[in-house]
Parts: sequence; C-alpha cells; structure tokens
Amino acid sequence: MNIILASASPRRRELMRMITDDFTAVSVDVDETVPENIDVHMVSMNLAELKAKTAAENYPDDIIIGCDTTVICDDKILGKPKDKDECRKFMQMLSGRTHKVATGCCILYKNQVKSFTVITQVTFRSLSDSEIESYISTSEPYDKAGGYGIQGKGSLLIEKINGDYFNVVGLPVSELNQQLKNFIKEI
Repeated sequence: MNIILASASPRRRELMRMITDDFTAVSVDVDETVPENIDVHMVSMNLAELKAKTAAENYPDDIIIGCDTTVICDDKILGKPKDKDECRKFMQMLSGRTHKVATGCCILYKNQVKSFTVITQVTFRSLSDSEIESYISTSEPYDKAGGYGIQGKGSLLIEKINGDYFNVVGLPVSELNQQLKNFIKEI
C-alpha cells in the first residue's frame, strides 16, 4: 500500500517530504466550482475530499491524501487572481487586516475517510499603493490562493500569523502527520 498525494502543487510536495519521502504525487483534474450554500470554512475540505476521491479512482489500493487551501476575508473566498486588477483588489482588501487561511485535508483508503480543516489567521501590514503595485508586478501572486505567497516576497506584506505557518503555504504538516499516523494504525 502506497501513499498518493493528490496535488500538483510543488509547495505541497515539498512539505509532504517533511512527513515522509515514501509517497507519489499525482495531479488530479477536478471541477473546483464551489457548491451553492456551502459554508466558506467547509469549501477547502469539500475540495480536498473531491481531489482524494478522484485520485482513488486510479489508485484504489493506496492511501490517498487530498488537500485544498482557501483564503477567506469577509466571508468571501479569494482564489487565485486572474489578473493584476483582481490581485490589486485582493491586496487592498487584505491590507491592514486579519484574514483566515483554511486548508482542508482528506485521507482516504478504500471506504475509510478522515477529513479535517486547519485554520490559520494572517494579519497583513497596512500596505501603500506602491507596495501593492510592486508586489503584483512580480509573478509570485498569480498561482496562489489570495494572491500572495507567505514563503516568498509575500512574507514582506505580513505583520503576524496566528497558527500553523505551513498551513498558509498549503499543507498543515504537523496536523497531517498526526492524522496520517492515526489513520494508518486504524486500517
């Protein structure tokens, strides 16, 4: 029985190596349209489950880990910005405020499923227009939820965090490690 990480994210793959080197990462193609009337705090777990179940179709005898990260501000999900204008709006919305980063994880093996969400609070400094323009002119924000990368130049925008740093990067390493150990004991 192998461990399959259902993620194309190079950051998640790197963080997963903190837990184990004995895994295979695979990309899964899922429709990430959020169902109507779902609580914004449940979206990441819902998508993590969808990714894990999709990967399990091709790896039915393996342990599957699906993950998804959402950035939540004012009960709105800030996805990956599609262009500079949207990224600028995200930065203006986050400037001087605290928001939540939720990473949902799903561990799946055959008919056993364990899902959970880890939430970290992130506070941005008050950003000047020139700081925003400088950051959105880099290539960094456009493949990241919320339009920033805490592990890169986005770290310069952040005043403080409350919770798991790695969760903001995209994988709650400590919690996933504990949950995975317990899951394996039970199967």
